[in-house]
Amino acid sequence: MQGFPNLFLVGPMGAGKSTIGRLLAAELQRDFVDSDHEIQGRCGADIPWIFDVEGEEGFRERERQIIEELTQRPEIVLATGGGAVISEANRRALRERGTVIYLYATVEQQLRRTAKDRNRPLLRHKDPEAVLRGLFEVRDPLYRATADLVIRTDRRGPKSVVNDILRRVTRLIDPLQTKA
Repeated sequence: MQGFPNLFLVGPMGAGKSTIGRLLAAELQRDFVDSDHEIQGRCGADIPWIFDVEGEEGFRERERQIIEELTQRPEIVLATGGGAVISEANRRALRERGTVIYLYATVEQQLRRTAKDRNRPLLRHKDPEAVLRGLFEVRDPLYRATADLVIRTDRRGPKSVVNDILRRVTRLIDPLQTKA
């Protein structure tokens, strides 16, 4: 769609950023990029390995470089990693170069969606719920401060969320417009 800004999806793990991002990109006929997948592709290693070898700090520096680069590309839909908003440089790049959408999911929903996923280093813990609650307390205010829109994903299908995003972004572009 012409005239639509770059769309950057932020939110916690399990919010549906990748699934919704792919559908959104297809609808808009744009490239979809997942910053975590981009990091893995360039490193030739998965995120748990990067965390093990370089620590979270090393991973976050790689993430910062990727987000700096990707947010400069035209006409993309970008799904960021759950912790991307920790970096002020990332938050600034996202805010300045596109429309930021916070895909909000409750901790309970995150637990259901990540229960069997072994590719999440921060959840390699005896109490993943406590980890998710702690991450939520720190990151939710950062997601909200960065986002132009907050969209709930709990108990909603991806297509419904995509339609909601398209409708609301269209209103941001042209407040008199009533549908996408």
